[in-house]
Amino acid sequence: MSENRRVVVTGLGAITPVGNNVKDTWESLKAGKNGITPITLFDTEKFKAKLGAEVKGFDPKEYLEVNEILRTDRYAQFAVAAAEQAVKESGVEGTVAPERFAVQFGTGIGGISTFENEHTKLMEKGPRRVSSLFVPMMISNMAAGMIAIRHDCRGSAMPAVTACASGSNAIGEAMRLIRHGYADAVITGGAEASIRPMAVAGFVNMQALSTSENPDEASLPFDKRRGGFVIGEGAVALVLEEYEHAKARGAKIYGEICGYGSTCDAYHITAPHPEARGGAQAMMDAMKEAGYTEKDTVYVNAHGTGTPMNDMIETVAIKKALGEKAARKAYVSSTKSMTGHMLGAAGAIEALACLFALQEGVIPPTINLKEQDEACDLNCVPCEAVKAEITLALSNSLGFGGHNACLAFRKV
Repeated sequence: MSENRRVVVTGLGAITPVGNNVKDTWESLKAGKNGITPITLFDTEKFKAKLGAEVKGFDPKEYLEVNEILRTDRYAQFAVAAAEQAVKESGVEGTVAPERFAVQFGTGIGGISTFENEHTKLMEKGPRRVSSLFVPMMISNMAAGMIAIRHDCRGSAMPAVTACASGSNAIGEAMRLIRHGYADAVITGGAEASIRPMAVAGFVNMQALSTSENPDEASLPFDKRRGGFVIGEGAVALVLEEYEHAKARGAKIYGEICGYGSTCDAYHITAPHPEARGGAQAMMDAMKEAGYTEKDTVYVNAHGTGTPMNDMIETVAIKKALGEKAARKAYVSSTKSMTGHMLGAAGAIEALACLFALQEGVIPPTINLKEQDEACDLNCVPCEAVKAEITLALSNSLGFGGHNACLAFRKV
């Protein structure tokens, strides 16, 4: 297989808490629009956490037939919709052989709605009432499988399932498929739909979720007042393509994905390593592959969940990777302040933010950052977007299990 082919992004699609297409999503992020609202998907009366970043006004009938909707979990509906937007915009279909067209699509949990619904049937009505489609609707690879079926992708079709790093790992592995000659185009990204009673109860009981009832005081990355993340949902899809192929067909190019780091802390199932060894290494690997130099003007879209430990340790990781001086010059922001934590889809929406930040020279803000923690002492772009001509954008994702991923993007 050939080595080190360049990889570019030629299509984007988005179903998110701040917009059901790419334009609305990016305009909302630039404007600092908060997508966090009281949860409507279930009754939160008995729950400590009452806020979520839900997708609003999504109609699956725009993308799926009625009989398909009935046999598809919400997470896969989001994935199919985002992929449909991305593929349509890219114009890539029909320009690559099906055997050279692949899918890498991440999710942290998969079909938890289906799992909950069918488990209730089992408990209340017995085993004969469990749907024959329970397994295919629930499993975490089904979004990738459905996307492959719809777009005739006969190359590798796989999920990345690395908790909150799933979306970024999917995109990074998709890049490697093209870079090393295993595919010419890949539909990639991440999807999640886990604003469900079991997931919220589980996260609350491990003290990971914010229990604030004020949407403007709930997701507070880098702020002294932070007390946990806000659960989000949605999907973002990217079409990655080999650069010469994209150029030859005159494709619109959003940017180049030019670096990827993937590491494990090998330390603890939920806590990050106290010295940020895995996160820093993932960043350094991505930066090295991207050809980072001290002349670069850097934007880091931080994992920035708003949990007390994560934001502090990630600050350490950024300083270790860039060096203290360069870290203080870099722009760092957390778009989770607006979208909540979209779990397996987080890395994908944050890749979108990086691409547009490069293209437009605008850094999306960390909204509601009013009391910055001294332990998170970087330029975290508080409250409002800023203009900056950056040359390198890095997107960090850190997941339970010690999974770390960093993606690096440049303009073409």
